[in-house]
Amino acid sequence: MERTLVMVKPDGVQRGLVGPVISRLEARGLKLVGLKLVRISRELASRHYAVHQGKPFYEPLLAYITSSPVVVMVWEGSHAIAVVRNTMGVTRPDEAAPGTIRGDYALDVGRNIVHGSDGSETATFEIPLFFREDELIAWDRSVDPWILE
Repeated sequence: MERTLVMVKPDGVQRGLVGPVISRLEARGLKLVGLKLVRISRELASRHYAVHQGKPFYEPLLAYITSSPVVVMVWEGSHAIAVVRNTMGVTRPDEAAPGTIRGDYALDVGRNIVHGSDGSETATFEIPLFFREDELIAWDRSVDPWILE
C-alpha cells in the first residue's frame, strides 16, 4: 500500500470544501489514515516548500499557506499518489478537467484548493512534516475486498 499527503489549503478550508475533498478521495477507494486541522507556521511552511525557495512566488506562497488553517491528511491505497493527483486535477485550474477537484472548484493557480504529494520521495518527505508515525492509524476496512484485488 502506498501513502500520500493531501492538504486542503486555506482557500479550500475558508470555502467549506474539506468535506467534498474527503468525499471524493473516499469514493475513489482510498483509506484515510491521518487527519488534522493545523495552522502552519512560517518555519514549517519554509521546510515544506523548500524546493521553491528563490522562485518569485515563494514569499507569496508562504504568506498564503500560513494565512489560515489547513487540513492535512494521509491517504493510503493502491497507487495512492497517482489516484490523488488524478482526482485533484492538474495544478492550473483553468487546465484541470471537469470532474476533478480543481476543475470543479478552482479558478486560479494560487487558489487551487488542494496539495498532494507528487511522488513517493515527496510523500516520504512531506508526511513526517505533519504527522508523527503514532498519529497514523493502521486499520482494516470491511469493504477492502470490494475495492482491492
